[in-house]
Amino acid sequence: MATLSTTITNKPSNASEAVIIPQLNLTLSYPQLINQITSFQTQLAELGIQHGDAVAISLPNSLEFIVSFLGAAFQRAIAAPLNPAYKQSECEFYISDLVSRLVLVPWGAYDASAPVVLAAKKFKAGIAEVRTHNGKVELVVKDRGSLRPATQVAQAQPTDIALVLHTSGTTGRPKAVPLTHANLTRTMTNIVNTYKLSPQDRTYLVMPLFHVHGLLAAFLAPLYSGGTVIIPARFSASHFWNDFIKHKANWYTAVPSMHQILLRSPLPPQIPPIRFIRSCSSPLAPAVFEQIEKTFKAPVLEAYAMTEAAHQMTSNPLPPAARKPGSVGLPQGIELKILNTDGKEMEQGKEGEICIRGPNVTDGYLNNPTANSTSFHEGRFFRTGDQGKLDADGYVIITGRIKELINRGGEKISPVEIDNVLAKHPNVAEAVTFALEDEVLGQDVGAAVVVKEEGKTKERELKDWVAKELAKFKVPKKIWFTKVMPKTATGKIQRRLVAEAMVKSDAPAKAKL
Repeated sequence: MATLSTTITNKPSNASEAVIIPQLNLTLSYPQLINQITSFQTQLAELGIQHGDAVAISLPNSLEFIVSFLGAAFQRAIAAPLNPAYKQSECEFYISDLVSRLVLVPWGAYDASAPVVLAAKKFKAGIAEVRTHNGKVELVVKDRGSLRPATQVAQAQPTDIALVLHTSGTTGRPKAVPLTHANLTRTMTNIVNTYKLSPQDRTYLVMPLFHVHGLLAAFLAPLYSGGTVIIPARFSASHFWNDFIKHKANWYTAVPSMHQILLRSPLPPQIPPIRFIRSCSSPLAPAVFEQIEKTFKAPVLEAYAMTEAAHQMTSNPLPPAARKPGSVGLPQGIELKILNTDGKEMEQGKEGEICIRGPNVTDGYLNNPTANSTSFHEGRFFRTGDQGKLDADGYVIITGRIKELINRGGEKISPVEIDNVLAKHPNVAEAVTFALEDEVLGQDVGAAVVVKEEGKTKERELKDWVAKELAKFKVPKKIWFTKVMPKTATGKIQRRLVAEAMVKSDAPAKAKL
């Protein structure tokens, strides 16, 4: 078993530049990056950070983030990335849940009394600002809190917890997912093998690094392959193509909403050569899949992932193997079975719960025996909570979240199926289907759409469009038109949030009746 330190420091002799930071006009070789990481590790040791200490990282995509993350992992600490946009109450939950020993914040955040700073003070965590000074990433301690005296520089072990992320918590308290060095490095290996990544590959990172998608697929896996990662401060459609072309990127991975933004944005005079485009973290409608391939002239490979699996579980393969719109592809380095509620395997083609097992999968949630007791079937197959099936070729087709299935008077309806039909309409840019409360049926079907041209398409037209392809009971009872689809900070769509926003938008009108 490997660790992050061994996989990143042991690079092939022909390894290219490690990272490019466009906003700093800075390129680091692998030796330079490793020097930055080990220097930062020494600084953490001087602050008493040791095996098992949680280090909360509230930093944007930057050189400071990647050096902080890897420095903490090298030191046998637990890296706990936080969304920099979190409010104080959110920061308090995550800092207290892991009993964070140290909180890392951007330069100037302490004096500005940022929400994460106030949260760290409440729980007496040490607070340090991080900056790049004279070409070196360094810590400046602002509040020692509960920091201990200096300790020795450590050597990470495969079984050490390197990363803790919390599930999105669509229902109830978010669960803390511990991922060891062994979990992470196995996923890195799987991703490298799936896409045949090499030192010649250069990826443009658009996902936030506090999310497992950006951290594993867009950053750590490319480093493992000896390739180059281009890291802008944030995703910007207006800067994407200029940076992509300037730094000779040849692939990227993103959520469907980002692909759609790029499709709606001005294109460069000539599309650069792209080896492949990866899509993950939420369903990609087949119509959008086809539009991306046609516009960007590159194969689109949809993947399936979750935090508990240290990201990737399945993916469509590279050409010349078949890639199937509407499918998330084949298992990648894991065992995958479709099981019923009793943990028995379903026949091929029959629907059930997608369950997985592999070295990349977490052993269980932190301090949550109730969740752990219900999250695994016999044989340690993790229950993803997703309903799906295998087609004749063994490709995985997700039919919906088990908890998101719409139960309309006993008829179980997959919202993904209706999403895909709506997305085929020529004037629909985005579509999200969800359950509506209904006094008679229990639940009925609702949908929200973002159109390409406002005023061109009416609700009745879209209902008729769905009725042409699906049974009458699947036609949405109501369709909302919205300019912006509610999303999480990582660009992921949660049906519950969309449903709440749409129903809330009707409240004033109903109140006047």
